[in-house]
Amino acid sequence: MKTTIKKAILPAAGLGTRFLPATKASPKEMLPIVDKPLIQYAVEESISCGIEEFIIITGKHKRAIEDHFDSAFELEEKLKNTGKKKLLEEINKLSHINFAYIRQRIALGLGHAILCVKPFVSDEPFAVLLSDDIIDPDYPLLREMIKIYEQKRCPVIALEEVPKAEVQRYGIIDGVLEGDVYKINDLVEKPEPRNAPSNLAIIGRYILTPDIFEILEKQRPGFGGEIQLTDALREIVRRMPIYGYLIKGKRYDAGDKLGYLKATVDLALKNKELSESFKKFLFEKVKAE
Repeated sequence: MKTTIKKAILPAAGLGTRFLPATKASPKEMLPIVDKPLIQYAVEESISCGIEEFIIITGKHKRAIEDHFDSAFELEEKLKNTGKKKLLEEINKLSHINFAYIRQRIALGLGHAILCVKPFVSDEPFAVLLSDDIIDPDYPLLREMIKIYEQKRCPVIALEEVPKAEVQRYGIIDGVLEGDVYKINDLVEKPEPRNAPSNLAIIGRYILTPDIFEILEKQRPGFGGEIQLTDALREIVRRMPIYGYLIKGKRYDAGDKLGYLKATVDLALKNKELSESFKKFLFEKVKAE
């Protein structure tokens, strides 16, 4: 599959405080959902769109991410010698993908993380995927966003309707629906519910253009003392259109403990090897309660 988007950026330098103590020394992005870490779901989502170049923005204590996507000679030989062909194929299915790693030395926010990739992206559009946001693997959200980019040639961000009481957890947009997309007029980072322009929240899928770098280089710290990507997009929208795409499938906030558990249950029920026995266990557990 050919695509105009060749590179995917995966920010993975956050501290993972919502999952302490599990993330004290282990990357949040490596928390497993069934049998794959969070970050691999984002990688596989990108691969399904024809993307094969990845830049992962890491920080301290994130070496496990690099090791995960590297070859493992001893493990591969053991699987080969013991006839475990299926497992060998599973750990090698990403071996054709190109990964590069950039260290974000100080956690100064998502906007600053995106700025770190400027020398490696040059003048081409790129996708940004936050691995906290797990998208149902059966729903081609990123592919749909790429199609919109190819039509509009402008930045595209994914949106989800959230309860009004939860808008302070997200970047929120003010926009006008044009066909299947929202033309965005303004964006606000984590507004108070009474001041929010809508309940349309920005979630962790973006198609961005290189114009963002010029803005981020001059961006002052915003909410939380960090360089916010939402603030940079707010400046971009004054120069060119930005479109928001309201997702039509299931998204899980796996950076939240409850969202993580929901994702684990739903994806386990989709797993052919686990589905029936796990469904039986859940039924018996709920009935016993």
